[in-house]
Amino acid sequence: MIGLGHTLIPHAADSSFPSDHLTLLWAVAFSFLMHSSSRVAGLALALLGLPVAWARIYLGVHFPLDMVGAAMVGVLSAWLAFREVRMYLPAAYRLTLSVHRSLFRKLIQIGWVRK
Repeated sequence: MIGLGHTLIPHAADSSFPSDHLTLLWAVAFSFLMHSSSRVAGLALALLGLPVAWARIYLGVHFPLDMVGAAMVGVLSAWLAFREVRMYLPAAYRLTLSVHRSLFRKLIQIGWVRK
């Protein structure tokens, strides 16, 4: 927080680059845009990010460059996740499935939860 300009809402004194709010929103949006079946949702989320970006700048908690950084981090993270999905998804799926089966073993045995 450098105290430049007026801040219209209270904000934590931390690094503002990139915007956490917009990085998350645009990372999800760009991830959806990478898949043909969810492009409409990705476009909607990406467009919803524009008023969020403007509001954060208007309220004085971010600079415009913080929003550009959020877009760059979102695009890069979505692209890396999409590109390397074969490397991490099978292992993550197996781990998640084993945790599910151990947590819900009793319910699976009596037929309340599927394997």
